[in-house]
Amino acid sequence: MDIAELLNNKNIKPKGKTETLSNWLLDKTISTDQLIQFATSSKDALKATCIEAIEFATKQQPDILNTSDFDFILLGLEAKAPRIKWESAKVIANTIHLFPEKIDLTIHRLLQNTEHIGTVVRWSAAMALGEIIKFKTTVNKNLIPAVDAILKREEKNSIKKIYLAALKKANISLQT
Repeated sequence: MDIAELLNNKNIKPKGKTETLSNWLLDKTISTDQLIQFATSSKDALKATCIEAIEFATKQQPDILNTSDFDFILLGLEAKAPRIKWESAKVIANTIHLFPEKIDLTIHRLLQNTEHIGTVVRWSAAMALGEIIKFKTTVNKNLIPAVDAILKREEKNSIKKIYLAALKKANISLQT
């Protein structure tokens, strides 16, 4: 069975498809490049499933992603489909430590998603930004004030908690 056959199989539930793709990535049955090539020409729902499979796999093995794969994921933050945005942000949370040269552009795109109407999009952006905060790099000089502004406008406590936990882990306190 190949990627297209799996994703078009009506007898397999969506989570089963994601799990299978993730396992194929981890056991090297397929490469991230192959999955991304398939996703690139797919409709949003299938593209999001492919990115979700990458997210599952990168939780266990972040280094399966290469620079061009990361660039594809980064583009997902600008997609119209909310599920692509949030799955991409979750992959970034798992892998950004491998791509420090991409951190400024990543932050810029994640910050755009912190204003999205969708709670899950904002939540996943917070998750990725929280991982960046924990690195304690010089980007925090500009990122922390942005996060402070987000905390002041964000209404969902579940999202605020993500930022506050990251700030605490990085030993950063806000003067509010």
